Amino acid sequence: MSVRDEFDAWAADGRDKGMEERHWHTAKHVLARMPVEDGDAVLDLGTGSGYALRALAENTGMTRGYGLDGAPEMAHNAREYTREADPAADLGFVIGDFGSLPFDDDSLDHAFSMEAFYYSADPVETLREIRRVLKPGGTFYCAVNYYEENVASHEWQDNIAVDMTRWDAAEYRAAFREAGLYVAEQDNVADREIEIPDADEFPTENWETREAMVERYRYLGTLLTVGVAP
Repeated sequence: MSVRDEFDAWAADGRDKGMEERHWHTAKHVLARMPVEDGDAVLDLGTGSGYALRALAENTGMTRGYGLDGAPEMAHNAREYTREADPAADLGFVIGDFGSLPFDDDSLDHAFSMEAFYYSADPVETLREIRRVLKPGGTFYCAVNYYEENVASHEWQDNIAVDMTRWDAAEYRAAFREAGLYVAEQDNVADREIEIPDADEFPTENWETREAMVERYRYLGTLLTVGVAP
């Protein structure tokens, strides 16, 4: 199944809002770290419901935001949610391919992606495209929960028909550099909002031990890699 078909179905079922709720636990901390200034233009790669752009529009001085998604229904829903929210910044949502971004060279100040990058058919080419559209000094904040060190995430591939790229942290750094991006930082953003039961309540439906659940959410969390365009 294609990315388009898979996530059109998710959007039609309202699962985009479910993703927003789950991702917000760590995405909000990543967004707060982005150096978005007055007048900046920002790309949200794999925008889903568009929540990240709306949050940036509410909390920064950005003037233009672009939400790109490969699924038309996702982009449609994001437009509707944004129209209802009526953000101060000018936000637009487009359908596009991660490997061929519909933006001019050196035209964007920052880019963000939460739980979408690994759906790219060619992730290194996607990084090259991000490098191309970023202005010198522009940043790319790439956040993923599906990665090699997060063993609990490995089974996700079995539950989705789209091929996913599972890199480890070192592979992310190497790919950023190969694409021409400096790696400014890389760390794990903990999920402090997931409630973890007391030890005597384990095993649960999804976890054998409390220690495994603590590692997943409090230590591994979301892997964030930050690239800077030279």
